Amino acid sequence: MRSLMILGALVTVAACGGGRVSGAVGEACIDADRRKASPALCSCVQQVANQTLSNRDQSRAAAFFADPQLAQDTRQSDRRSDEAFWGRYKIFSEAAKRQCRPVS
Repeated sequence: MRSLMILGALVTVAACGGGRVSGAVGEACIDADRRKASPALCSCVQQVANQTLSNRDQSRAAAFFADPQLAQDTRQSDRRSDEAFWGRYKIFSEAAKRQCRPVS
């Protein structure tokens, strides 16, 4: 049983990049210097971004880490392009919440 738990943990870490942080979202996550941010968590978030967002959307989402008001402004915008982006961002955000857990 213990071997299965260890194997599961290794698979999870490998799926999330093994703690190596790269990409716009992952780097913004680390740079935001939030209490629960870690290389493993931010790497996982970047992996989810790679699966759900285009490079352009990733750059835009990364800006939210430094400027949360920008996220709020985008969410409340009436522009079609902002509404479309926000829909994609919500899909990314929900997936990241499901797949990536902060390590306390």
